[in-house]
Amino acid sequence: MRRHAQEGTAGGAMVVGDHARLRRRLGCSDLRAVPEVRRSLRELLTHWGKPGSSDVAELLTSEIVTNALVHTDDDAVLTATVRGHRLRVEVRDSVAHGPRPRVPDADDGTGGRGLFLVQALADTWGVRALGVGKVVWFELDGERT
Repeated sequence: MRRHAQEGTAGGAMVVGDHARLRRRLGCSDLRAVPEVRRSLRELLTHWGKPGSSDVAELLTSEIVTNALVHTDDDAVLTATVRGHRLRVEVRDSVAHGPRPRVPDADDGTGGRGLFLVQALADTWGVRALGVGKVVWFELDGERT
């Protein structure tokens, strides 16, 4: 059976066969990309999951995108894939060492909370080493709250 690929939303989402995908290249240290990614993800997730599920997805995506842009010296690539009620978000960067979740310090302003939030709110998450760099990913089940 041949799969049909169709250009979808203005935010860069595509529908391919039985899943929808958003793929974005993120410029080095370009934090303007964070709200743009949130808008594109919100559009991708318009009909996904229970109420509030897409809010959690946007928050966690913002956190791993921000980490990649702040803690690396190169571009990154975001891929978000929806298959049924499952969402998987991946951010690939060129830095080999993995992120380390830490307990946020109240005196540390807003820093240090990203992976703590991912760890607390994602159904599953992890880091996959690549030949060059790594992928930080998380998954959410849109039917759970």
